[in-house]
Amino acid sequence: MPIIRIAHLNKHFGPLHVLKDVSLTVNEREVVCVIGRSGSGKSTLLRCINFLEQPTQGTIEVDGLSVDVEQHRLTDQQKQTIHDIRLKTGMVFQEFNLFPHLSVIDNLIEAPVTVKRMPREQAIVLAEKYLAKVGLMQKRDEYPARLSGGQKQRVAIARALTMEPKVMLFDEPTSALDPELIGEVLEVMKQLAREGTTMLVVTHEMSFAQEVGNRVVYMDEGQIVEENTPEQMFSTPGDPRTRQFLDRLLRAA
Repeated sequence: MPIIRIAHLNKHFGPLHVLKDVSLTVNEREVVCVIGRSGSGKSTLLRCINFLEQPTQGTIEVDGLSVDVEQHRLTDQQKQTIHDIRLKTGMVFQEFNLFPHLSVIDNLIEAPVTVKRMPREQAIVLAEKYLAKVGLMQKRDEYPARLSGGQKQRVAIARALTMEPKVMLFDEPTSALDPELIGEVLEVMKQLAREGTTMLVVTHEMSFAQEVGNRVVYMDEGQIVEENTPEQMFSTPGDPRTRQFLDRLLRAA
């Protein structure tokens, strides 16, 4: 059974129809990479899954919890389900979004303590486990201003993992990094994939999608144009829009 199921998802920003009848499933332990031009709706899709953006219409299901949005006002039951879905989804953003006034360890324990009501001591043990996983235990007591971009993003990944989500959502996690720092973040993500973490990744890193993805989804103008295995997607894309996008990337490289 899919752990994520999206059905007939639509999202409007005023007159702009940003997501157009999008349907997608992600199976447990699967890595699905979403590619496409800027403005194609990729990030909005991710933000609708954990309701950082409220869909205009459609169904979002995560690990058996489902919200069917057919109206602008959500019921109290739907709001509770959205809260529970957010607990099951870890989100990593382009810009890290660390709290600058908190140390690394305090950034990690903030959500478990305030949202899950976890005892601070228990949260610290969990946070240290995931800091070690991303190779940053030595930065435990530093503040974000003293970290490189790659280190900040690895802390952000550890922070999401500390909530022990069922699914990890990555929104272009390397796009704000200098080229020499991208590799350290991708290596952490590759390790998560090897360990069986379910991941939905919006990315411009085609080599990551080829190496790690179980499926690659190409979006254009708010629609899923094509989805296939990395081998098929990159060697023989079926849709002319996909071919044009990938050809342009290869020429730029």
